[in-house]
Amino acid sequence: MNDSSTAQPAGRPVLDVWCELQCPDCRTALDDLRALRDRYGDRLELRLRHFPLDKHRHAFAAAQAAEEALVQGRGWPYAEAVLGRVAELGREGEPLLVEVARELGLDAEEFDTALVDGRHILAVDADQAEGKAIGVTGTPTYVIAGRRLDGGRSQEGLRARIEEIVDGLLGDA
Repeated sequence: MNDSSTAQPAGRPVLDVWCELQCPDCRTALDDLRALRDRYGDRLELRLRHFPLDKHRHAFAAAQAAEEALVQGRGWPYAEAVLGRVAELGREGEPLLVEVARELGLDAEEFDTALVDGRHILAVDADQAEGKAIGVTGTPTYVIAGRRLDGGRSQEGLRARIEEIVDGLLGDA
């Protein structure tokens, strides 16, 4: 998920966050992502990439819904709101995805339609295929400057490692 309509400083580093919106480890990773956003602001692009796992029944629909949120201009806020309700998503499924859209002031009817007509399936499939091609096997997984960091086993030390890489790329080291 990438909002290319936003003006971007030339040459800023991109952190691809391979995520699954029904994943408790991805929910835990939100604190690190918020800290990175606070530290770097617009100097680092955080890009949500979809990697729905078969073990989570509603993950693929959640990825499609996140793509619809991006179209409506609220990709990350939507993803964060859904991740904050992982357990509920497991119980309630697609109705929760539409409810979260409504709570964020998005066009909930359009979310419902998008989930039915499948307009975002190709985007989710493309992310998943790319993730598999570069060796992503679980979530969260981070890729920055060609380096893959697996957060699915442990988040311990990952933010510091990402900061080290970003600082080097930005010349802040």
